[in-house]
Amino acid sequence: MGIGLIFCLSMDCMLAQDTIAVYPSCWWIGMKDPTVQLMIHAPGIARNTVRLSLDYPGVRLVRYQRLESPNYLFADLLISSQAQPGLLQFHFLHQGGVVQNLRFRLKARRPGNGSSFAQGVTAADLIYLIMPDRFANGDSSNDRIPGMRDQSLDRDSIFLRHGGDLQGITRHLDYLQDLGITTLWLTPVLENDMPNRTEHGYAITNHYRVDPRLGGAAAYQALIDSLHRRGMKIIQDAVYNHVGLYHFLVQDLPARDWLNQWPAFTQTSYRDQPLMDSHGSAYDQHITSDGWFTRQMPDLNQRNPFLAHYLIQQAIWSVEEFGVDGWRIDTYIYCDLNFMNRCNAALIREYPRISMFGEAWVHGTANEAYFARNNLLVPFKSNLMGVTDFQCNFYGILPALTQATDWNGGVNRLYSTLANDFLYQDPMRNLIFLDNHDLSRFYSVLGEDLSKLKIGIAWLLTCRGIPELYYGTELLMKGLANPDGLVRKDFPGGWPGDPKNAFTGQGLTAEEKELWQFVRTLARFRAHCPAIQTGRMMQFLPVHGVYVYFRYSEKQTIMCIMNPGDAVVNLDMSRYAERTAGYQRAADVLGSAEFSLSGTQPIPARTMLVLELRP
Repeated sequence: MGIGLIFCLSMDCMLAQDTIAVYPSCWWIGMKDPTVQLMIHAPGIARNTVRLSLDYPGVRLVRYQRLESPNYLFADLLISSQAQPGLLQFHFLHQGGVVQNLRFRLKARRPGNGSSFAQGVTAADLIYLIMPDRFANGDSSNDRIPGMRDQSLDRDSIFLRHGGDLQGITRHLDYLQDLGITTLWLTPVLENDMPNRTEHGYAITNHYRVDPRLGGAAAYQALIDSLHRRGMKIIQDAVYNHVGLYHFLVQDLPARDWLNQWPAFTQTSYRDQPLMDSHGSAYDQHITSDGWFTRQMPDLNQRNPFLAHYLIQQAIWSVEEFGVDGWRIDTYIYCDLNFMNRCNAALIREYPRISMFGEAWVHGTANEAYFARNNLLVPFKSNLMGVTDFQCNFYGILPALTQATDWNGGVNRLYSTLANDFLYQDPMRNLIFLDNHDLSRFYSVLGEDLSKLKIGIAWLLTCRGIPELYYGTELLMKGLANPDGLVRKDFPGGWPGDPKNAFTGQGLTAEEKELWQFVRTLARFRAHCPAIQTGRMMQFLPVHGVYVYFRYSEKQTIMCIMNPGDAVVNLDMSRYAERTAGYQRAADVLGSAEFSLSGTQPIPARTMLVLELRP
């Protein structure tokens, strides 16, 4: 069915609203960009003339504009640095009479102007990825919200809502901080008023409303404030590429080109190559960028200047309103990349310390580097700081732990992938991970092999880049991503009556406790390890299936020795004299053993040693 048959711009399709809505819902004095564009939404509003009701010192209505729909007006304001916080009042005039008034609040900026928030994340951090609906239920009163389309609540289903919320996360920050977590990344928390599959959050229906089933804006602010008091951070998951089918901007389109429209439903090819292929066709590029992600997620046309303003301002609004520290950007490669450069630059202009990493689910290091700040000679140059490093997963740690080592396989794949880091301007800004909400649980991929999972975690917490731990990985959570609900099960102990409670340790198996302690020990060591946090990396060609790399700074050197094979390997330590010179022994940071750095040393099978070198 063609999109033009689904949506129209007539008054018959307008939203039922009793009052005028404005987006953004407020703004601030003293932003580096003194302009803001208000989207004013109400039935027939475009038939009116808009005026500021009284002279407001320092604020000027520069112009207002209409699009195709009669239900939208766009008003451009210029706000000088001399303006004071307060309420602007607009009059909407129809045939010479006042039709309706609108109040719009100008606020003082959040204290610190970015020094106590918008801090960004670095390789010194450890990110913990949570799907709020599946972590902990802190307030059962918001499990169902009257009037919302999805009224499901069934923990026995992997596809329905389970009732987890933001308050549930706030209540368990002690657990996370004790584990060594510094930053939370939550799957999207904005309203998803869709009929089904609303547990994941990626089909946004209102950019200015935190989903009430998660606790709403108050619960989100309480969580972020609690994190900041602890010296922790928050990453917000941004979705610029698409929205949910029931977003008011889809149900009541401001203009036909608000969406990427097709004569019939056209899905993206999910192929990144047409975007960078010097031999590629415009047709294939169009399909990649402008095809819809799914039928339920209409693709936004970010070349529309009004939509671009709306999305960029919403990003800035989120940072200033809630104190967000950084962004993970969903489906980055399917966005209009010129728009993304504009959006990234706008955020950096207001918040110089903020960081962003984009989902670049591609195959090939050059392909991945294309979407970040890179050293490629290509016509388009991205300004994105870092990407979710799927190459280090698919073609790195995964084959290292699941394949026999030969010329190209096993640990040689990991070595070769990291050898391509010259393509990035700063590979330390990339996010590295074992699994996430879209991938099979790493423990399951490894055939539920605890020793190999330990190797994976030791690599994650010592390799270059920003590590991300998916919720429950520290507790041996299982599941293959077919279907995706199997990797999004409830965190044990997040609901009253759970027979297993990770927060208290009740019901955990010996292996679960062992892995949890392993993660905690290494994460807490990492938190005070400048060689890993800010140091350089040097890797050596694997020999006999053993991969060795170093993380080092002026004051500290860490030696990592990975032997995923089934046999002990006697390793000639003289190969590594380039980095071990001046040191005689090394201490195992995960135990009490010491290792000699001379002669030939036995490296146990199915083990990764993390050694701190000592004179």
